[in-house]
Amino acid sequence: VVRDGEGVPRRVPVALIDRVVLRADTRLSSNVLSGLAARGIGLLVLGGRGGHQVASVLGAPHGDVRRRITQVRRLADAPFQSLWCRRLVAAKLIAQQRLLGEALERRPDQRKALVPASRTLAACRLRLVEVEDLDALRGLEGAGAAAYFQAYASLFAPSLGFASRRRRPPPDPVNAGLSLAYTLLHGLAVQACHVQGLDPMLGYLHRPSHGRASLACDLMEPWRPRVDGLIWRLFAERRLKAGHFGREAGGACLLNKEGRSVLYAAWAGEAQRICRDLQRAARLATGALGDLAPEFDSPMDA
Repeated sequence: VVRDGEGVPRRVPVALIDRVVLRADTRLSSNVLSGLAARGIGLLVLGGRGGHQVASVLGAPHGDVRRRITQVRRLADAPFQSLWCRRLVAAKLIAQQRLLGEALERRPDQRKALVPASRTLAACRLRLVEVEDLDALRGLEGAGAAAYFQAYASLFAPSLGFASRRRRPPPDPVNAGLSLAYTLLHGLAVQACHVQGLDPMLGYLHRPSHGRASLACDLMEPWRPRVDGLIWRLFAERRLKAGHFGREAGGACLLNKEGRSVLYAAWAGEAQRICRDLQRAARLATGALGDLAPEFDSPMDA
């Protein structure tokens, strides 16, 4: 039951709820929290003026602890990490190329920016097969991202002030929209890891780091271009406008309440497809990690 302090309370069947995102000052009963957790419905809490992720509430984790032990062991397996990172970077480069191809069909006037960037992404993909070193793989991903965002920026009106990807703090409306949408994507990736019994903190393309869900960051990389496409369409169709954004005293650009409503509504449709794909990616990840169960006969060995 949803109450906003005015009007008649709304009742929402729990079977229709896939995820909950809290952004405003909201009160939840313990029955609601336990009910969501029991049904595996993810709850993402965004706080502060910038809407940063502050908490996630999930149900009971997958019971197979061996998967998490395997994740730790793979941190010492350089060949595995090389293959893992190469596949993720390749998938991301392909998705970026696909989006630039779609953009070229809709915006042939930006051919001068889009075509060279697409060629750079293709060249990075070809070089992936030659590279084993993890830092070199990350370097190729970075080179592709630089070319991609330079072309991506050409799709937006100059008045928006978007020239490159900058996140802390986002200096313009496009970066502000991307930051919020990436946060929502990250929440889905954390939930996908949790459902499959994987530790979202132990990643490989993104090294384990204090406070970072590195495996969730790994899994979400190939789907970032889909989010980029959503933000582009929202601005191109003028569903998001400059008037949906404001500025803090420090210069950060933030979505206002009306702008968040637009983005959340658009995200709801996109999230359904992305969530399904991320769940599948997490299942494949458990297979890629391998099952080392026979080695764990001895508690001391584990």
